[in-house]
Amino acid sequence: MDFNTIKVQLGESIAWVNLDRQDVRNALNDEMIHELTEVFDWLNSRDDVRVIVLKGNGKAFCAGADLAYMKAMAGFSHAQNIADAEKLSKLFRTIYYCNKAVIVDVHGACIGGANGIIAAADIVIAERETKFAFSEVRLGITPATISPFVVAKIGNAAAKELMLTGRRFTADEAKSFGLVNVVVDESAMIDTERQYIDYFMQASPTAVAECKNLLRMVSGTDDPNNPIFYQTSLLIASQRVSAAGQEGMKAFFEKRKARWIP
Repeated sequence: MDFNTIKVQLGESIAWVNLDRQDVRNALNDEMIHELTEVFDWLNSRDDVRVIVLKGNGKAFCAGADLAYMKAMAGFSHAQNIADAEKLSKLFRTIYYCNKAVIVDVHGACIGGANGIIAAADIVIAERETKFAFSEVRLGITPATISPFVVAKIGNAAAKELMLTGRRFTADEAKSFGLVNVVVDESAMIDTERQYIDYFMQASPTAVAECKNLLRMVSGTDDPNNPIFYQTSLLIASQRVSAAGQEGMKAFFEKRKARWIP
């Protein structure tokens, strides 16, 4: 399969997927969202793939939403925003409900929607200097589509701390909140990744898939058609066209303070 925004390499039982929009720090746009959804769906259907490793090429894992993409969204109608939000929600669901073991390596920055990706994954390895943020509230919107996956992973209390403040936080803090599994120096990233791959290769792939479903069932997140996913898409669509959302994005692009900041 050919892709424009990602690179895919297949090994023996392992697939490596690399975000590859290095000039914009792998920021998410419509094409990357579509391609990531497509590749995870494709890899999930392959019997020869047992582990999927997702990384980002260049200086950062993912810097959130692409600026040009954000500008376009600001001018979308409510219906267009619903359709767009559903595409993003579908990406997180495709990763979350994937039957393969999913490892994500993060470095540099993991902002906004990128946190939805890592929350939907199984294992997250963070380079020590990585910076994280749920920055949506500072733009007058909320992290709606990622919230079901983030809350399922870190709980409501931790989500309140990170989502309501919109503050930046470190890799060590991300580990303490349960958003990442392990924090390592850059030199140890590959060895740590290989260790987790080895864990999964020693486990039955059928049992891994069944265990993932078991954990989703126990936590009440085993229904990919749960109406909450559509409801969060409706919510973010309404917020993008709201007065606060329009002001927040306008202030961001004009590089000024939003009107609600004293």
